[in-house]
Amino acid sequence: MASADGSDAVLRAVSGVDGSAAGEADAAATAAWDREHVWHPYASVPPSVPVHVVRRARGVRITLADGRELIDGMSSWWAAIHGYGHPRLDAAVTAQLGDMAHVMFGGLTHAPAVRLARTLAELTGLPKVFFADSGSVAVEVAIKMALQYGAPRGRTRLMTVRGGYHGDTFGAMAVCDPVNGMHHLFSGVLPAHVFASEPPREPSEEYRRELERTVARHAHELAAIIVEPIVQGAGGMRFYHPDHLRTLRKLADEYGILLIADEIATGFGRTGEMFGCDHAGVRPDIMCVGKALTGGYLTMAATLCTEEVARGVGVLMHGPTFMANPLAAAVAQASLDLLAERPWREEVRRIEQGLAEGLTPARRLPGVRDVRVFGAIGVIETEEPVDVARVQEVVMARGVWLRPFNRLIYTMPPYPIGEDDLAAVTSAMVAAAREL
Repeated sequence: MASADGSDAVLRAVSGVDGSAAGEADAAATAAWDREHVWHPYASVPPSVPVHVVRRARGVRITLADGRELIDGMSSWWAAIHGYGHPRLDAAVTAQLGDMAHVMFGGLTHAPAVRLARTLAELTGLPKVFFADSGSVAVEVAIKMALQYGAPRGRTRLMTVRGGYHGDTFGAMAVCDPVNGMHHLFSGVLPAHVFASEPPREPSEEYRRELERTVARHAHELAAIIVEPIVQGAGGMRFYHPDHLRTLRKLADEYGILLIADEIATGFGRTGEMFGCDHAGVRPDIMCVGKALTGGYLTMAATLCTEEVARGVGVLMHGPTFMANPLAAAVAQASLDLLAERPWREEVRRIEQGLAEGLTPARRLPGVRDVRVFGAIGVIETEEPVDVARVQEVVMARGVWLRPFNRLIYTMPPYPIGEDDLAAVTSAMVAAAREL
């Protein structure tokens, strides 16, 4: 007997029925039930922007339930750096399933977590590793570390810069841009931290003096400075000069303040270096990593710190249920091994060149404020907020998947994307900007 709410059709659709009239009907039922009952990121129920049912993802393409193939220009929000369905990563998950999918990390440990912790410590130069289950939680843990470390000296505030984004949980929201960020609804209940202005793209003596004044004024109460190194991600896709990060490191050392690097978006090669901090030649006291950590397979993040911070913190009062999940740890290790073996620097340089060439025509379009490229990140910034549904309609008609926001039409493609596919992505972006 069919269910009254259409859930039988939904179950058939997600079980893989496709390629027939019945399959199309089941996909339509999935989309209809989703629309009325399921929240999507930064959306209402029902959403104002169409949601598309995905049947399959392989390589750099996603296949919709209606059979359309789209080049993924987003790497699933910057996480799937190797593309989809990589045999090495598939094998890592499958092999780990033969031993265990999960076991609690309280009082227990396992080889996948220890191997991954050792790899991350070697990559970052930070020997203490706390596993979290999302980027936002990794930032929460970093904030807790800093506040526990600073509490004996009465240091209970953080400093950051405007234009940043660090996640959607409460501690993370408090250090996102307080004016132009997406969390203004909660401004009345978030802790009030210290903000300097947005860091500029070029070296600036004036900005250096502003940072010096701000830190000097608040040093007595600052436990840490938290920033996204070199690239401000979801806060506006802005790039800034490494000098400003070096200035913050110097000031943190001078005043005994911790420096937290939120590398969740910038880590694992996206900017052309392994980490954003590498552009400035600095090492933070605390680092957050996530997104690309597992190659886009499973949710996992980590917060790493120095020996000194770990000693100062002592018992860290945090413990996610799925902390150090063995499946996620195994595929994360496989992803990092794969990254070490592949010519990712050359791939990112090739993408950077392709983005720069392909997006150049957008510079001449009316309504375009800026076009910028850094590593495997390409951005068209418009004068006014974009119509997300219209942009997606335009780019999908050209066989491309993008997810614009605010005034940004941008891409962060998977590293193995080919030249023709990359050209299709940039062409679709320019077409969308022209349409607007």
